[in-house]
Amino acid sequence: MQRIMVIGVSAGAGKSTFARRLGRVANLPVHHLDAYYWKPGWIEAEEKEFQRKQQELADGSRWIIEGNYNSTAAIRLAACDTLIQLQVPLWLCLWRVFKRRIQYRKQQRPDMAPGCPEKIDRDFLKFIVTTYHSRQKSQRQLIEEFSKSYPEKSVYVLRTQKEIDAFFMRFGK
Repeated sequence: MQRIMVIGVSAGAGKSTFARRLGRVANLPVHHLDAYYWKPGWIEAEEKEFQRKQQELADGSRWIIEGNYNSTAAIRLAACDTLIQLQVPLWLCLWRVFKRRIQYRKQQRPDMAPGCPEKIDRDFLKFIVTTYHSRQKSQRQLIEEFSKSYPEKSVYVLRTQKEIDAFFMRFGK
């Protein structure tokens, strides 16, 4: 595993934390897509700029790129050798979003762009709740298509903390 794509069923799935931990264990650089997508003040990046940056990252020889961003997933899917999906329950995603908000109150997370302090609002929570099941379905389809198109590449779907811990036990960490 030298080029790893990490996705998750929702915000709060644990993608960033998982990617940082895997980066330490596997000694791979970690790239958080939120840090490239968001500009200070929560301004969205231009689509072409975001695509260009992802292509630049994907062209590297060793990396972990975490984040969903389905509109640009093809760039990462074509380049990765391993796809990891975190498919944790909705309640856990929501809990982690609230926990993150408290942990990074008036600060920015280490995986976020400068000038984007942690926030939570009704629209964000509604987005998580209303898109969870459709994302679960679309990511399942994405994984099926990926497995058919690239049978030589590895896929891991991790649904519980026990499965995540077992995954890391393979590395002895």
